[in-house]
Amino acid sequence: MLSHDRVWAAIDALAERYSLSASGLARRAGLDSTAFNKSKRLSSDGRPRWPSTESLAKIMEATGASLDEFMKLLGTRPDADALPAQRPTVPLVGFAQAGAGGFFDDSGFPVGHGWDLVELPAQSTAASYALKVQGDSMLPLYRNGDVLIVEPGARVQKGDRVVVKTTAGEVMAKVLSRQTEKSILLVSLNPEHPNRDIPAHEIEWVARIVWASQ
Repeated sequence: MLSHDRVWAAIDALAERYSLSASGLARRAGLDSTAFNKSKRLSSDGRPRWPSTESLAKIMEATGASLDEFMKLLGTRPDADALPAQRPTVPLVGFAQAGAGGFFDDSGFPVGHGWDLVELPAQSTAASYALKVQGDSMLPLYRNGDVLIVEPGARVQKGDRVVVKTTAGEVMAKVLSRQTEKSILLVSLNPEHPNRDIPAHEIEWVARIVWASQ
C-alpha cells in the first residue's frame, strides 16, 4: 500500500541519490527551498500533508530521474536500502584533456587507462563519463569545478545541453538549437559568449549532458 511515510522516504532517497539535500532538491525543481522540509510534511493539526503530483513531476524533471526509478524507490523500505549499495564509477576528464589529441576516439569516448574516477550519482550506461568544468565561460549555469556527466551515444535533440568537440580541438558546453546535415547551431550558456553556427565537417563529436553536479 502507498503510504505517506513511503512517499516522503522516496523523495528523500531520490535527493540522496542525486547528491542533494531535501532543500537542494526543492530548489533545483524551482520550488520553495522549504517545500520538502520535515516540518512541512504534517499540517498544523497533525494531519499528513502529501506532496502534489506537480511537485513530483518537477523533481523528476529537475534530476532527470524516470518514473520507473521513482516507483522503484516507492517500492522499497524507507531506509538506506532505498539507495543503491554501490554506485558505478566513470572516468573524470578535464576540458583541456578533452580538447587534446589522443584521449578520445572518433565517437567521443575516452580511450586508454589511468583516468581519475568519480562516483556516478545518476543512472549511467557504459558510455558515460565525467567532464570537469574549467573557467567561467559556462556561467551562470555551470561553474568552475562543476562535474558534467555526458553520454556520447545518447540521441540529441533541440534544447538539449551538449558538449561539442571540433576538429580544431575546441571543447564547449552549449545548448543545441539546430542540427542539419550542413551545420550545428549552438546557443551559449553564458550571454557574454557568442552563439556558434559550426559547419558539420568541423564537428568531431557531440555528447549529451545527462547530469551536472550543481
